[in-house]
Amino acid sequence: MPTGLTKDAGWEIGVSRTLPHPVPLVWDFVSGPEGLALWLGPGAALEPGRGTPYRTDEGVTGEVRGYRPGERIRVTHGPTTVQVAVVPVGDGSRTVLRFHQERLADAGQRERQRAHWKAVMDRVAAALDRA
Repeated sequence: MPTGLTKDAGWEIGVSRTLPHPVPLVWDFVSGPEGLALWLGPGAALEPGRGTPYRTDEGVTGEVRGYRPGERIRVTHGPTTVQVAVVPVGDGSRTVLRFHQERLADAGQRERQRAHWKAVMDRVAAALDRA
């Protein structure tokens, strides 16, 4: 099976980075308006309840599939599923931030989304460094 192709979730991509910030700071950012705009899309607002719909200013719609405060958010994003997760590292002064997207159409979309999530990660890291 090619890299990135799974039996259950189809094509998928994941990008992670260790950030020099504690989980509460990273979580508050990625789950707040500025962070949601960066990874989900401008205008996105999420309610924690499973099945709660959302819509971005760009017209992308989806629903919350899972929401564990301080840990992860899982949403549908068009035909795909996107998850953002935070995990403390060591003494808690650092956090691993992960973006994962599954149910991608093909290897080409996987590569485009890899570039997309790396760029999103760069923007999130820069915003947190300014905080």
